[in-house]
Amino acid sequence: MVLSGAEIVIRCLQEEKVEYVFGYPGGSVLFIYDALFNQDQVRHVLVRHEQAAVHAADGFARATSKVGVALVTSGPGATNAVTGIATAYCDSIPMVIISGQVPTAAIGQDAFQEVDTVGITRPCVKHNYLVKDVRDIASTIRKAFHLARTGRPGPVLVDIPKDVSMQKCEFEYPAEVAMRSYNPVLKGHQGQIRKALQLLLEARRPMIYTGGGVVLSDAAEALTKLARALGFPITNTLMGLGGYPASDRQYLGMPGMHGTYEANMAMHYCDVLLAVGARFDDRVIGNPAHFAEEPRKIIHVDIDPSSISKRVKVDVPIVGDVNEVLHQFLQQLDASPARPEPDALAAWWKQIEEWRRRDCMKYKHSDEIIKPQFVIQKLWEVTGGDAIVTSDVGQHQMWAAQYYRFDQPRRWLNSGGLGTMGVGLPYAMGAQFAHPGKPVACVTGEASIQMCIQELSTCKQFRLPIKICNLNNRYLGMVRQWQELFHGGRYSESYMDSLPDFARLAEAYGHVGLRVEKPGDVEGALREAFGRKDDLVFLDFQVDQTENVYPMVQGGKGLTDMILSSEDL
Repeated sequence: MVLSGAEIVIRCLQEEKVEYVFGYPGGSVLFIYDALFNQDQVRHVLVRHEQAAVHAADGFARATSKVGVALVTSGPGATNAVTGIATAYCDSIPMVIISGQVPTAAIGQDAFQEVDTVGITRPCVKHNYLVKDVRDIASTIRKAFHLARTGRPGPVLVDIPKDVSMQKCEFEYPAEVAMRSYNPVLKGHQGQIRKALQLLLEARRPMIYTGGGVVLSDAAEALTKLARALGFPITNTLMGLGGYPASDRQYLGMPGMHGTYEANMAMHYCDVLLAVGARFDDRVIGNPAHFAEEPRKIIHVDIDPSSISKRVKVDVPIVGDVNEVLHQFLQQLDASPARPEPDALAAWWKQIEEWRRRDCMKYKHSDEIIKPQFVIQKLWEVTGGDAIVTSDVGQHQMWAAQYYRFDQPRRWLNSGGLGTMGVGLPYAMGAQFAHPGKPVACVTGEASIQMCIQELSTCKQFRLPIKICNLNNRYLGMVRQWQELFHGGRYSESYMDSLPDFARLAEAYGHVGLRVEKPGDVEGALREAFGRKDDLVFLDFQVDQTENVYPMVQGGKGLTDMILSSEDL
């Protein structure tokens, strides 16, 4: 079968069973768009900005276990996509980005809309390709999908010059991929697992610390079985929320900079720590030197060997797919008569319950002004904890993570590693395409939402019934908080002036807008919004401008140096 390069691209997407491509057309990809037009198997979603295309594909991937796909043109199309690519790279999200390029003869000639896309994206992709021969398109796209979804997932970019998309050759999609230099280890070493299990069973103060790897490898079920079989306390990072049910007694809440007192204290004072699909980043353990002061044995399970002992020295490294390794743990535990020492574990839980009684998540409710924490709590109640919740980046992100109790994985979509403002609405779009019948809520702030607010137009075109919860405090909230606490109250450029009337702006896009100013109206507004099954509803909550996110560990401090409230300052 002889096809053009553009037709081969689409046939490859069909072979990979791609449902949606999020993109924006331009000169270098017009032949690919022509091939898209001539088929109906792969659906294209026209966004209003290339950054949103990549974010939406990213959100689709986070809400499923599938590879997200974005399509952009050369030059500014590719550079607009870089923020989305870097966001996915930092959080290990499986994606394939197809970018157009100027004709091969024009590469390096400063042609119209030419940039070195491969060079620009090299630091923030798992891999990238420039395809110079039409005969290489099929094998390259096959490799791209394989790389994106296997091992430690990540974005892979395929750059296709315009003339290559016009050329023709015979099409055959490779049935298998053979890459000599890429063979990720899936199963953990049985001896290392045996050693790790012995440490865990002998521990007097054990702790399980899990991250986004549990979600990415669909290992939540295996993790839950292991944690319950051992009876150990457990914490999920910001990226791992939902990997273990938040409503379970063994769950101590999120660790780190804005984690709970009990999770941080247990992390610091445990004698054996099992780290699963997490990377000991600075927002979780604080100062590594402070973390190392308390002696403990550390077991680290990760698909990426370069993540092990990168920031914290590990005693028992286990390289492998998290889901595979946890099942190996369960098999060895089932075969062993040994169990944790009950008296030691009871004493440890007694200490943890004492930490819990500090009630670090309490806040002062008001009948006069809306507290942002209250909005999230009501959102959880109204949705029964069953919504897919996306967030932008800032105070609202932390409140959503703290007060919406996630019992299942892939219900919480946010930018963890890069901290990208503007992801919330495109993530919600991707999630809604992935799960058309599920409630999807975007928790955002008045600054973040304006980064990609043009996507309200995309939502109208595709009738996406997303519910946007804007925690509007008229500030760059997290910036203001740091300026208040650590910069002497000098609020340099953190106040958001000249804000639009978001409710009316949403209506201008053809959606429903609600402005909510009183605490007594919060629940009713949320119920009205989620009762509108077919409408996007923009809820503009006028929240307390002075509210800060607590608990908090100041940058450079240790986990035990926590500010629990303004009274600690």
